[in-house]
Amino acid sequence: MGIITLLTDFGTRDHYVASMKGVIYCKAPRATVVDITHEISAHNIIEAAFVLRHSIVWYPTGTVHVAVVDPGVGSSRRILVGRYDGQIVLAPDNGLLSIVHRDLQLDELYVVEQERYFLPHVSGTFHGRDIFAPVAAHLATGLRLSMLGGRVGEPNVLPLASPKQSGDEIRGCVLYIDRFGNLITNIGASMIANELRRGESLVVYVGEKNVGPIRNSYGDVGQGELLALIGSSGTVEISVNTGRASDFLCVDVQPEVIVR
Repeated sequence: MGIITLLTDFGTRDHYVASMKGVIYCKAPRATVVDITHEISAHNIIEAAFVLRHSIVWYPTGTVHVAVVDPGVGSSRRILVGRYDGQIVLAPDNGLLSIVHRDLQLDELYVVEQERYFLPHVSGTFHGRDIFAPVAAHLATGLRLSMLGGRVGEPNVLPLASPKQSGDEIRGCVLYIDRFGNLITNIGASMIANELRRGESLVVYVGEKNVGPIRNSYGDVGQGELLALIGSSGTVEISVNTGRASDFLCVDVQPEVIVR
């Protein structure tokens, strides 16, 4: 019996997550169900796409990942199931797979359309319980992806901003803000790896604000001080030692970040 992970914007106050788990355990009682998070901002597909990408790669091959941030629930939007680098991902086709699809190797991808694997009565507002949960349980018990529907080439992807390099300058943006207020950018460490190895002094800016050079850890500056570093996601991050960079700089996602 396999592992099933859940990632939603449902929160934990209501019955939604518990209902999904109940359906899974009825059909796959020996499965291991892991909560990645249920605190994605409501309807925030980009946030969900980021968290999904940076979570699933740490799980054993064959894990079934259920991602339900689905403002189009009940509409004609597709539900997809794919295998990426050996990980099985089940998600609405609304851009949630964008970063996984960009960064990981796609092995196979199908539309979920075989209703015999759904619950008998499907609500127009709760596909997480009535479609995603039972399909995930079937997958965890060995159902082949191809049994769920027709094969497709690729999912719908969001027009995500990409960092641009011009001469000695890289321009990117903040892609995600974590619960500590760290500003996680789309500028990968690989883009500045040569400069870092040579010990060159790279300075990071958020808009016009000079954040300073890239540090090794939070402790390289005093408490309450701003810094830039390479975070655990492998990208440039803006942080405050024991503080919140998002509050310090009064920014949300998408502000420009420059490394030069």
